[in-house]
Amino acid sequence: MRSRHKYARWWAVPVLAGALTLVAACGSSTTSPSAPSTPTSTASGKPATTGTVTIKTASTKLGTVLTNAKGYTLYWFARDTPTTSNCTGTCTSYWPPVIGTPTAAAGTSLPHGFGTITRSNGQKQATYDGHPLYTYVSDTAPGQTGGNGLNLSGGLWWAMTPSGSKPAAAPSPSPTKTSSGGYGY
Repeated sequence: MRSRHKYARWWAVPVLAGALTLVAACGSSTTSPSAPSTPTSTASGKPATTGTVTIKTASTKLGTVLTNAKGYTLYWFARDTPTTSNCTGTCTSYWPPVIGTPTAAAGTSLPHGFGTITRSNGQKQATYDGHPLYTYVSDTAPGQTGGNGLNLSGGLWWAMTPSGSKPAAAPSPSPTKTSSGGYGY
């Protein structure tokens, strides 16, 4: 009997991992911390109206970035144009669009302007400096920048900076020099 339990435990790990993967894949019905909770359409079938979304800035390991009111980093997709989002379908499960008309938080001064585009489903998506804005579902706390530089959905994703450009590269550590010139010996 004891050997039968040993094999049952061996199979439990892959079965549990598969079940967790399935639950995670099916978990797209939950909203991300920054995803809107408003419906996408009304009973008349017309797109739901959305209010304003507050945009502010925060200091992160990448420098200053734009965030939503809850402090979650905002991103832009290199494949987008100033009038069109190229993140649709499954892409929006990972990169929820910032829905609504953007406005700067009190005391926030930004050098470029806000705007909106109309998504294919009729929703208004916030833009900054001509870039449609998104959050990233793997950023689970304010100030995280896990989506910066990712090459997903056929293009690169960047944290939005006040200048409207991608964040400056983090400085690389300089090599340690020895005064003896003897390669550390």
